[in-house]
Amino acid sequence: MAANPNLAKLPAVGPGKVAVITGGASGIGLAAAKAFAEAGMKVVLCDLPGEPLQEAASEVSRLCGRPADIMAAGCDVAHAESLAQVKERVVSEFGVPSILMNNAGIGLNPGGVGENLPAWRRLIDVNFWGVEHGLQAFVPCMTADDAPRMIINTGSKQGITTPPGNAAYNVAKAAVKALTEALAYELRQKDGCRVSAHLLIPGFTFTGITGRAEKPAAAWTAEQVVDFMIDALARGDFYILCPDNDVDRRTDEKRMAWAIGDIIENRPALSRWHSDYKDAFAAYMAMD
Repeated sequence: MAANPNLAKLPAVGPGKVAVITGGASGIGLAAAKAFAEAGMKVVLCDLPGEPLQEAASEVSRLCGRPADIMAAGCDVAHAESLAQVKERVVSEFGVPSILMNNAGIGLNPGGVGENLPAWRRLIDVNFWGVEHGLQAFVPCMTADDAPRMIINTGSKQGITTPPGNAAYNVAKAAVKALTEALAYELRQKDGCRVSAHLLIPGFTFTGITGRAEKPAAAWTAEQVVDFMIDALARGDFYILCPDNDVDRRTDEKRMAWAIGDIIENRPALSRWHSDYKDAFAAYMAMD
């Protein structure tokens, strides 16, 4: 992926500055690590300890040609103390991050509501608590001065429209949306604070979570998502709503508007998938 020229427009990006990325061993996290490293940043890839993390760090090191500026930080974001230890190491060796990307996530499907409590806990521990643990670890030091910094949390369209199929994933990503909105508000209430918060909302993206060996035609690559994210950050967007090769922004907007309409119009929950509303939804989507 060629370096995105909009990186130069971001005050939080630049040679010697630090980016911390959870879920950095693959997918969107790895693509972001490469982009920030190519911009001259010191990059910390956080992921479960093991060969994939070491290989990812080596790949980023080879790409940027500065192995001393790339750190592989083994951790489990589900545990607050694990990220607290990463924070101490990062600040000691690299300095306070100017970018924190809470991106780690798993695609586990625990089943329906009331099923498989251990799997529900594991998914929410990673996909929601992993984000909050990152904030708990890094926000105090990132807001201690007036330097420009960015916090990017990876959400999902499933946290907005909450489609049937994986309730636990929807719950976790809906919580990430609410958390990031609250973070953005709190940061702008803090006098002199130049830390901004952003919610990355990927479309259908080919990563390890998809569980597929080959990229589906409808999916974007992780690199496309990161490129789109950088453009959106340069505009100052909070909601970074990504399309894909199958779904454009207008379609996403209409689906989201229909979802909130369930409350406003007192329709049944998830009426988009209710047989009584099938024709009404189709007609709504067909409107200009």
